[in-house]
Amino acid sequence: MAATVNRNAVSIFMQVFRLFHKNSDNLMKYVCYCNLHCTSTFEQDGQKGMKGRKLSSQLWLKRHMDDPYVKRARLKNYRCRSAFKLIEIDDRYRILRPGGYVIDCGAAPGSWMQVAVERTRDVSTGGPQPTHSIARVIGVDIIGFPPVDEAKAFANSDFTLPETQKTILQYLQGRKVDAVLSDMAPNATGHKAMDHENIIDLCKSALRFSRAVLRPDGTFLCKIWKGGLEKDFMQEIQQFFKSVKFVKPLASRMDSAEGYLLSRGYKGLPDKT
Repeated sequence: MAATVNRNAVSIFMQVFRLFHKNSDNLMKYVCYCNLHCTSTFEQDGQKGMKGRKLSSQLWLKRHMDDPYVKRARLKNYRCRSAFKLIEIDDRYRILRPGGYVIDCGAAPGSWMQVAVERTRDVSTGGPQPTHSIARVIGVDIIGFPPVDEAKAFANSDFTLPETQKTILQYLQGRKVDAVLSDMAPNATGHKAMDHENIIDLCKSALRFSRAVLRPDGTFLCKIWKGGLEKDFMQEIQQFFKSVKFVKPLASRMDSAEGYLLSRGYKGLPDKT
């Protein structure tokens, strides 16, 4: 049975790879689904599956299978290697705190939610969060993904739509959160300038939402691809936060333009007069 599951996972992986290999960010979300069920069978079948493929495809697959973060994710039962990006950022900057509330935008397949649940769990209670209360970790993504224990997932939900944001606000019942995280990425067009503009637009959507849900002194973290517009965007963020800086965790591949803008010390909404 296990071998069947693994071979099915590899089959799905190869199909998705053919369709999405030019869009590494969204591809990785689907690859992570396979990682949930993969053992050495994945690596053996994956090696076989590389035969007859383009060199670029073979190199991508080999890099993935050899990636130490992928292997660590399997050992730690994280759904994706991206978990270590958040772990490394939090280890250095302490943006997740016990008892805190977090919204994760672009949450699939759920690895950041897993980390956030671990690090916001209230140690004073000595156990998991009561199921009848509002979950401390809320995740939303346009694609489907399995539920995460002790968290609330809004799968198949486009965060950028007003109705999705309204649903999240209704779920919160007026509660403010401690951190808004965005690991959202657009579908790559192959045109770097356009892709850069698109991811900045996603960041701006997350920033606007964060202003409605963050408590004073809260944190906003968003993924960007470098391209020139991030400087103006950082100036925009500085209107609402005490500090903003570019960070690139070690788990983020060095040959990637990916990085994160970490904004701390939310100043709060202006008083209405």
